[in-house]
Amino acid sequence: MARFSTWVGIAVAGALGLSLAGCSGTGGKRAEDARAAAAARGTAAVDTPRWTFAMITHAGDGDTFWDIVQNGARQAAAKDNIRFLYSHDDEAQQQAQLVDAAIDKKVDGIIVTLAKPDALKASLARAREAGIPVVTVNSGSAESKRFGALTHIGQDETIAGEAVGEELNARGREKALCVLHEQGNVGHEQRCDGVAKTFDGTLVRLHVNGTSMPDVQSAIEARLQSDAGVDAVVTLGAPYADTAAKAREGAGSDAEIDTFDLNAKVAAGLKDGSLGFAVDQQPHLQGYEAVDLLWLYRYNADVLGGGRPVLTGPQIITEDDAAALAAYAQRGTR
Repeated sequence: MARFSTWVGIAVAGALGLSLAGCSGTGGKRAEDARAAAAARGTAAVDTPRWTFAMITHAGDGDTFWDIVQNGARQAAAKDNIRFLYSHDDEAQQQAQLVDAAIDKKVDGIIVTLAKPDALKASLARAREAGIPVVTVNSGSAESKRFGALTHIGQDETIAGEAVGEELNARGREKALCVLHEQGNVGHEQRCDGVAKTFDGTLVRLHVNGTSMPDVQSAIEARLQSDAGVDAVVTLGAPYADTAAKAREGAGSDAEIDTFDLNAKVAAGLKDGSLGFAVDQQPHLQGYEAVDLLWLYRYNADVLGGGRPVLTGPQIITEDDAAALAAYAQRGTR
């Protein structure tokens, strides 16, 4: 299976050790089996109050990555007897207003992304003053603790970028485009910064209008046509990998297309060789754990991470891994 970064491997090994220790007795195993069966049926596995958790993200319309996050969150919500509310806006001020609306509804917990953290700072201060626990997810690991969140769940974007740079080196690449599709997203900048830190070749940043796939395709195609030295294109989201592949074809380029994140199309592209590799941050796990950790906090004042992010990535996915993950990607959990 795919290679994990050292940091993630240690974190996962520790978590698995705790899980196995907690389930070593027969009673624990039966309880785990009962909870798993209830989650599969979509019914609650607990008798705690029906708390309301709101997830507010910076997702744009049609971004399938967030469908996977939601799938995980809703699965955990069903298991934990949670009323789950989801809203999103890719404009930072509107996202902040959605957080404020959730606070006004007196929800029992908030899950939020911090792609543009400064715009959310005041809203999270309001949540803290209202006594509403907050978990940050996906983006904002550097600001999460400072803004008063219980913990952050996701990948460290700089570490993920460093993993990409190392993989590009291993593949003998010499000049890469890092395609930024969302202006002002600090996580995207951190990804490209990480690539630049470890990549031995030349990294060129290409800013595109991510709300228009035709514009993205034409921008990448034009760059590939004007610079034959580019031998790798790194997109920062799974939906953009297919567009980059079309741009490569239009430009008559041999550049390898690599991407952050995974979906069914990316898994298929890895399998047929039209894509080189992907960096998976396990969005289903991010959504699932965000809800589960809020439930654990409400139920038992449990907190994970010790003040540091709970890492779900990076995981480098290649052609060798694609077949095993394709079924999971097809069902919307990877």
